[in-house]
Amino acid sequence: METHFFHNHQLHSYRADLLALYQAALGRVAGDKAVSRWLKAHEPAPVPQAVVAIGKAASAMMFGACEVLGNRLAAGLVITRKGHADPRLVGQAAIVQLEAAHPVPDASSLAAGEQLLRFIATQPGDRPMLFLLSGGTSSLVEVLPEGRSLNDLQALNRWLLASGLDICSMNLVRSRLSRIKGGQLAHFLGGRAAQALLISDVPGDDPAFVGSGLLYPLPDEALLPPLPVSLSNILVEPCFLEDTGIPHHIVAANADAVDAAVEAARGLGYQTTASFPFLQGDAAEEGRAFGRYMRQAQPGVYVMGGETTVNLPPSPGRGGRCQHLAVAAAGEIRGRKDILILAAGTDGSDGNSNDAGALVDGGTWQRAADAGLDPGHALAAADSGSFLEATGDLVHTGPTGTNVMDLLIGLRVPDSKADSGKV
Repeated sequence: METHFFHNHQLHSYRADLLALYQAALGRVAGDKAVSRWLKAHEPAPVPQAVVAIGKAASAMMFGACEVLGNRLAAGLVITRKGHADPRLVGQAAIVQLEAAHPVPDASSLAAGEQLLRFIATQPGDRPMLFLLSGGTSSLVEVLPEGRSLNDLQALNRWLLASGLDICSMNLVRSRLSRIKGGQLAHFLGGRAAQALLISDVPGDDPAFVGSGLLYPLPDEALLPPLPVSLSNILVEPCFLEDTGIPHHIVAANADAVDAAVEAARGLGYQTTASFPFLQGDAAEEGRAFGRYMRQAQPGVYVMGGETTVNLPPSPGRGGRCQHLAVAAAGEIRGRKDILILAAGTDGSDGNSNDAGALVDGGTWQRAADAGLDPGHALAAADSGSFLEATGDLVHTGPTGTNVMDLLIGLRVPDSKADSGKV
């Protein structure tokens, strides 16, 4: 894990501690470990299986299945984000590994959809199928309804990403421009036995919304949010199933990551609090609120999990919701030598950037001023990534092999201990 240090040496050890807590959280929800743990605990039948893994964590999840199933993994298909393929799967003759587009689908997403249906159709009718699904699936694989085009799909997704809607609302809309989302992929199984293991990136861990619920029907009460007429006109009435009958199991979620960060913080000797509501709402507002909270907090570590939203301007700059939140939070703690805040996505990316998020402190805004940067402009232009690159506060991990939304971790140290020692 990389970060950059353009700040006082006295804060270096505390920044290192926050990064260690974040790394501990990632380790707890890693896709390979999560799948391996579940399969070992549930003793898969000793018969050949076909395994499909889709999402940002797909390659890692497939590797976990390989470790447990061994030669019982008769055929495997991985569809993951470009740049997220796992080299550990190279040379596995039974496994095909594809990369597709995220967060806006492109032709590779449609090609992946065709490959998915072809893979299912070529499996023997009596071969059980195991699906490993994680966040990102909605963009990575698609089969469009008749009469709908890639341009339609991209226009819808670009609007959704800039809308400020939460992930469940976005995935509900996406299911209305698809032949496989909202449980519809079950139509193509031809009665094959199947089950799904999920790494959840949605509030409440509802299987209907993880990856737009390829094999899980949407709830009856789900209502579409308001859409521009130009987009609502391209949506279709999907052929939903009332009940696919396919068992779904959550193998890793945001709460697991929060718990791991808490355990790691206590292991380092910090008083730790995690009794917060789910993190959601506007990223800048939540960042400011957390910064104000940290100003009044007692010494210790404070951990939240969830996912905020950002309403994007017409031509957004670099960054994502975690970096946006971090810049806003930095404004509330400016000048403080005793507060640090980390906001990062668990998948290793944030918005349109390849940075996971940021780790800011009381000197962030001063470093920005020294570089001639205006934080207000950075927030208004959704260009927090450029701002944080200049202040040296970006956190970069590369693909993590998981995706359980975001973590927000604050550290308050007494002024008297800002130079050495723990709380």
